[in-house]
Amino acid sequence: MTERVAPAPGAAWTAIRLRALIAGPLLFPALIALLIAVVLAATAIGAAGIPLERIPAALGLTGHGDSALFQRDSLVLWSVRLPRIAIAIVIGALLAASGAIMQGLFRNPLADPALVGVSSGGALAAASVIIFGDRLTASYAITLPFATLPAAAFAGSLVTTWVLQRIATRGGTTSIAVFLLGGLAIAALANAGIGLLVFVADDRQLRDVTFWLLGSLGGATWDKVAAIAPILAALLIVIPVISRGLDLLTLGEAEAFHMGIEVERLKRMSIILISAMTGAAVAFAGVVGFIGIVVPHLLRLAIGPGHARLLPASACLGAILLLAADTAARTLAAPAEIPIGILTAIVGAPFFLVLLLRQRGLVGL
Repeated sequence: MTERVAPAPGAAWTAIRLRALIAGPLLFPALIALLIAVVLAATAIGAAGIPLERIPAALGLTGHGDSALFQRDSLVLWSVRLPRIAIAIVIGALLAASGAIMQGLFRNPLADPALVGVSSGGALAAASVIIFGDRLTASYAITLPFATLPAAAFAGSLVTTWVLQRIATRGGTTSIAVFLLGGLAIAALANAGIGLLVFVADDRQLRDVTFWLLGSLGGATWDKVAAIAPILAALLIVIPVISRGLDLLTLGEAEAFHMGIEVERLKRMSIILISAMTGAAVAFAGVVGFIGIVVPHLLRLAIGPGHARLLPASACLGAILLLAADTAARTLAAPAEIPIGILTAIVGAPFFLVLLLRQRGLVGL
């Protein structure tokens, strides 16, 4: 019989103190520092590389010597790279935070808008607008407003989330098994609808629909950043309002109600917020999976389940991961771009499987 060697008390105490520091005062400074580092790397790396020493001049912070080189750097930064960095940060934050809110709302660590059909519902609505809107434009010379596509994606995500909640909830109790199975069925229906739209689309429409299916941050502009940024601002405002309710909801809906939480109001607010964040992300980036499930799960292991810290930390880490993934997507196969949804799935799925295998004993899987 092989004797098991227990870890040294000193090593265990060091690990406990390190985790306490990570979960305590060092958490947000470390995340912000990492975000700044990734932003600098994303700014400098690309098909048109800009060395770090030339970035201040390109941003107009210092003087510039070579006028032609300065104009080139400035054009690349302000017109292409900085809008893409900004929208990657916003969408990554929205995806991770929406996953954390959905997991808290349904008391299920496997809940994620991309896995249970919410993203697919938004993509179906967006694909419908792309195809039928294009035909309206061609037939009747009608130009749809810029906000039509994000509004359709938001509506599709909202309807999908509402249907999912109605399916999974009975007698005021949400069934985790029904929630997951219902989400899979809704995702299958939405994907079938997308497949039907792909079947009737022409070549140009097919390319546009494929963009939503694979995910991409190409074509980012400051107008798109301005359109999606208010949703992130709304998230930051709502976090203090819903955090305590989501914490108490883990005890059960009846217990949360008796402790002063308006459960139905919390549900409505959370569903609208999840739908808005998911719909906006789908509208501007297509379907990007695994950010919303891996980031909250990883942070729960590191800092615990308290939503007052989990939600902003998830937003920050989600921004970091999506920006890093987008930087890799546009550089690994340069001058071509790897669809970012493919890259996040390739990296996120094995990582999530490792987390499940390591934690299955703790969560009863």
